[in-house]
Amino acid sequence: MATFPVKHGQKFLFIGDSITDCGRRAAERPYGSGYVSLFIELQRAWFPERRIAYVNMGIGGHTVLDLRNRWADDVLREKPDWLSIKIGINDCHRFLNAQAPQHGPEKFREDYDAILAAAQKALGCPVILIDPFYISTDATGLGARSQVLKLLPQYIEIVHDLSKKYKTRLVRTHDLYQRHLKFVGPDFFCPEPVHPFRSGHLLMALEVMKALGVDIR
Repeated sequence: MATFPVKHGQKFLFIGDSITDCGRRAAERPYGSGYVSLFIELQRAWFPERRIAYVNMGIGGHTVLDLRNRWADDVLREKPDWLSIKIGINDCHRFLNAQAPQHGPEKFREDYDAILAAAQKALGCPVILIDPFYISTDATGLGARSQVLKLLPQYIEIVHDLSKKYKTRLVRTHDLYQRHLKFVGPDFFCPEPVHPFRSGHLLMALEVMKALGVDIR
């Protein structure tokens, strides 16, 4: 198991949509019941000597434009030493459902680029980007799920491009789930394609650990 790169006394901030939120503003406060809390549990089990301050700023339903609008208060003001961003599926859905240009791929790129540039300038901290995913194998081309799977790669590619541009760590969750779906059905991971059960969140938490260089074998 490699050395955990987050140092004792540092602050680690997670931000994103409902998959990051996961009840952190209600009964499951302050970290939610998803991959964020599972990541924290893994860190405390494997590296108990580290006292790390965690902040979850996920808000259900948010898009990258929402993140941009609250970036100064919810990220820059917090001055984290590490930053993880998980966003994109709501942008894809809203563009499909309403053809809203403010959520289309090019605007998604513009807004995501803006928040990363702001973080780089103000914080200069290591960043982890978690790409958007959709837990479905519908390739019929007939239904809404198939349409999401057709459009989503554009958003995923943008996240990967920006990861290269800003030299961030990257978690490829969509590829991860698609590999697992070769062996189990989507219902194993989620009640619908967007919000994973605990099993899906555990996969995400482990992938974030791997992105930090931790050998989880």
